[in-house]
Amino acid sequence: MSLTSPHRDTHGEVDPQRLRALLEGGLPLTERPWQALAEQCGMSEAEVLAWVERWQREGLIKRMGLVVRHHALGIRANAMVVWDLPDAAVAEVGRRLAAEPAVTLCYRRRRCSPEWPYNLFCMIHGTRRERVLAVLGDIIERQELQDIPHRVLFSLKAYKQCGGRYTREDQP
Repeated sequence: MSLTSPHRDTHGEVDPQRLRALLEGGLPLTERPWQALAEQCGMSEAEVLAWVERWQREGLIKRMGLVVRHHALGIRANAMVVWDLPDAAVAEVGRRLAAEPAVTLCYRRRRCSPEWPYNLFCMIHGTRRERVLAVLGDIIERQELQDIPHRVLFSLKAYKQCGGRYTREDQP
């Protein structure tokens, strides 16, 4: 552990702000992304991992995941399917829908009746609307949801997606 790193104070302590800022940009696409971050921060790979684990325990980092820019990949037929399920059935149906390979996201929300009676939401992504609707039809048949009121809402715009933010914008 070098005490001459520009990212350590006079006592040799690591300044974690640089690591936080680098994590906001995502992991480097290398065989050893943690090592690459370590080199940029003047830390060891073990120190980087220890900081990330600490931030996860403290709740600063809630999860590590992948942000897929699906529009850039040609996945433009993205349907939010909303369901009006009996409250007693929503948890069970939600679990079944979440287990469907084509469903990428599934969650329950409070109804906003009478205008919005839907209480279960799931996403199905695809390259063509017809294909997404066919997949949905298969799911409805397989899950026996033919009598459940639902709507299919295709997205019209791709909003900016980004990972977690761990530093203030005025910090380096």
